[in-house]
Amino acid sequence: MRSFRIGRVSILLLAIFLVNFPNQALSKTSRPAQKTKSSQPAKTSHPSQPSREAAIQVTPEGFRLTAQSALLMDVLSGQILSEKNPQLQMAPASFVKVMTLYLALDAIRAGQLKKDDMVTVSEKAWRMQGSKMFIKVGERVRVEELFKGIAIASGNDACIALAEHMAGSEEVFAGKMNEKAALLGLKDTKFMNSHGMPAAGQVTTALDMAILARRYLVDHPESLAYHSTTEYEHNGIRQGNRNTLLQKNIGVDGLKTGHVEESGYHLLATAKRDGQRMIAVVMGCEKMKQRAAEAQTLLEYGFKNFSTVEAVKKGASFGPVKVRRGKESQLTLTAAEDAWVTVGKGKEKSVGASPQLPPSVVAPIQKGQSLAKVVVQEDGKMVKEVALIASADIEKTWIPPWPVLAAILGGLGIIGLVAFWWSRRSRVKKF
Repeated sequence: MRSFRIGRVSILLLAIFLVNFPNQALSKTSRPAQKTKSSQPAKTSHPSQPSREAAIQVTPEGFRLTAQSALLMDVLSGQILSEKNPQLQMAPASFVKVMTLYLALDAIRAGQLKKDDMVTVSEKAWRMQGSKMFIKVGERVRVEELFKGIAIASGNDACIALAEHMAGSEEVFAGKMNEKAALLGLKDTKFMNSHGMPAAGQVTTALDMAILARRYLVDHPESLAYHSTTEYEHNGIRQGNRNTLLQKNIGVDGLKTGHVEESGYHLLATAKRDGQRMIAVVMGCEKMKQRAAEAQTLLEYGFKNFSTVEAVKKGASFGPVKVRRGKESQLTLTAAEDAWVTVGKGKEKSVGASPQLPPSVVAPIQKGQSLAKVVVQEDGKMVKEVALIASADIEKTWIPPWPVLAAILGGLGIIGLVAFWWSRRSRVKKF
């Protein structure tokens, strides 16, 4: 009976202690962690899609574009700086070849294709009409030579040879092109072949081609070594690159021309100056010389009137942030990707970045896990968000935090004192 009474008194005293000091004992473990945007590893393999809201969308003054459709984009930020009928669907002509090379370079990166692989030319490839590399039926050609024949000479025959080598047939390859288009967000594009000769249902837009070109350049910058070459010779036949802007010393180093009777003359041009890179798309010009002149006008307009500001650098450190229930007490967060903003010349200082960090995070934490964000602003208006990710793994600790340990030890101490006092009191009464 005495032991039962001692236990009751001890439990009562411990309960009183916890009621009077709940924050000191339990606040470190019972408070829920602040919610973050995502608990999954951030996806950083590709740049964000161009934002229609963030697009500057101005019309260059002093000239009028004759092209049916046109668009100017800053590659680093993805912002659209000028446009005319950007979503007008037209026959793409040789713009299709950019996707053909994209898939081939993807395959090389994945180890599924090698530049030194030998390709046997089929009769279908040899008989192909339009612009040609002039490969012969039965000839064995290195994959890299086909790249040159496509990028420089715009060879339709080279496209078919490469497509058949990679996918078994051009039809299967076209299906892979459309799968890639869907992944890239090309909403108004449909591919029917690997080269761009007229085909029912084969369409694209200036906007989709700008998106494709941007992703192509970001994923495979090495491709410009082919696209910037001004001439190429195969089987004794020398051909010049049809992109005449390459010869004007204005920073142009790609990308592709195109022409079919149905839609007219196209040019997808890219240029780099002082760290800036622009993409100009013109589609549906009546004459060949117009496409080069209008693409050049767009590029000059972009470089003259806009600056590209790096608001956040990939890998930049933020924090540290306090870690609860972890083997480490704090954690540094890093930016998951670069964030660039295009502004008018003279407005560079209007761009800022504000990190939004939680008071604390709770272990376990995976390296690369998205835990916070940086808000990029222009003139106080949000234009982009960049995920902040964990820079390291942090395991959960099974040792309770010190306030909880203090509460437990304090409670046990009180119980011990009460038990000692009660036993002494009982002895006194007994005697």
